Formats: sequence, C-alpha cells, structure tokens
Amino acid sequence: MTDTIARFIGFSARQLPDDVTAKLRELREKETGALPKVLYEAMFRNMELAAELSRPSCQDTGLVQFWLRCGTGFPLINELEGLLREAVLQATAETPLRPNVVEAFDEYNTGTNVGRGVPCVHWDIVPGWDGCEIYTYLAGGGCALPGYATVLMPGEGYAGVSRFVLERLTEYAPNACPPLLVGVGVASSAETAALLSKKALLRPVGSHSENERAARMERLLEESINALGIGPQGVGGSYTVMGVHIEHAARHPASLGVGLSVSCWSHRRGHLFFDRELNCTAASHAGFQP
Repeated sequence: MTDTIARFIGFSARQLPDDVTAKLRELREKETGALPKVLYEAMFRNMELAAELSRPSCQDTGLVQFWLRCGTGFPLINELEGLLREAVLQATAETPLRPNVVEAFDEYNTGTNVGRGVPCVHWDIVPGWDGCEIYTYLAGGGCALPGYATVLMPGEGYAGVSRFVLERLTEYAPNACPPLLVGVGVASSAETAALLSKKALLRPVGSHSENERAARMERLLEESINALGIGPQGVGGSYTVMGVHIEHAARHPASLGVGLSVSCWSHRRGHLFFDRELNCTAASHAGFQP
C-alpha cells in the first residue's frame, strides 16, 4: 500500500486528473482571444512534456496533503498516518519531488517533504465500513496554500460571502496561475470554513453542492468571477475559473464564517480507493496502474 501511494503521488505530480484535463480542453476551445489561446497551448505542451519526460508538471511540487475517508473496519487504519508519511518520503526520492518543507522558526529545509505536522492528514471516519478513500493533493505555494478565512457579521448574509470571495480573488487570482478551481467554505468559525474550502477542492470539477441554494451560489459566483476578465495566467480572457465548489456546515446564529482556497490550472488532486484486501482503484486518473 505504501508503494502504491508513493507511485501515485509521483504520477499525479506528472499527470493531471482526467476531469481537470477535460475542463482545460473545454476552456481552451471556448476562449476567443489570441493570447489566452497561446497560453492554453503552452499548458497542454507542458502536460505532454511532463508525461513524455516523466517529470513533474510544475517546478513547485507543493506540500503533500491527504484527506482520508476511512472505515473503522479498514485493516490498516491504525498504521495509516505512518504509512502516508513513508509514502511521501519515498515519492520525494523517486519522483523526484522538490523538497519544500522548511521547519518554522528553525528555518531549515528537511530535504524530505516531511516535517513537524507535515504531511497534513485530515480524517473522516465512517463507522461500520471496511474501505478507505485517500485523496492526495499537491498544494502549491502560490495557489492552494495562501487561502483566506474570516467571520462576517451575520447581518452581512450570503451577499457578504460573495463580496468576500470576489474581493479576495480580484487581488489574489492573477498570482495563483488561473484558470482556477475555487473552493469556498461556509460555517460558524474561520478555521472550520477554511478547512471546508480546502475540502471543496477535492470534488470532481463540474460537480455541484447537494444543497439547491448552495449550488445556485456556485453558479452565480462562477459567472461573477469570470466576468472580472482576469483570464488564464491573469492576462485577460473570458474564463478565470474551472468552477466554484462550496462546502458548508451548520453555523451559530451570531456568526457567519467564510473560507477561500483555490487551485492553480495544474490542479494536482488525486483519489485512490482501497478495499479491505488492499485492492486499489484510482478514481481520478484512468491511466494509473496500481
């Protein structure tokens, strides 16, 4: 299992998920400006060379993050965090991944992409299930890591949520290498909203919230962000985002937390599923052989 995850991390550093590639192809066809089209051609040439030369698709291979949806009956549940740490060490050496982990205050690079609290592992525990879903994410320093979160006054309402997202993206989006996938979290506190905004990035591109009102807000925000005209790489264009995903939790009546996370165009999300016999399926990348 460690070897499979390590190989998958390396694979996802070189090849984007199938849904992301399909969405970029769609946006390339829909853009009409000459410069945006040149940039999309460069993106696709980059992807071709990454696969051909077996090299990461971006020089910033990010910090490796994990989100687990794990059943209490999964046989390796007690070993998973150590196993994931070992997989990152292995992927760093074999892919190779750029060493990106610097110990805070001591200010030295560990050289292994492993350090205090890294890799970050989030858990959703599922009672009575014996499978395990592992979402991998290579979070880049210019996009997924510098998110925003705050708590609005409740009177600001959902218009305040939209205003927060649009104001942040007006200054933030060009630096994050659009077209972006935008994750928005809505909850009571800043930390919960921030975590939900990151979780939103793990959904398939083009999916929508099960809540009808949240799904409508996703569509409205996507239209509004695209109307800003930021475009691919911030040079102008009709499409700035691949989509907007909202995840939400119940909130206190006196607070409205909102979090914002974005991916760059090179959205290196991965999704593996293991059954109790450790048979593996790669849901995000049809080309990966476990």
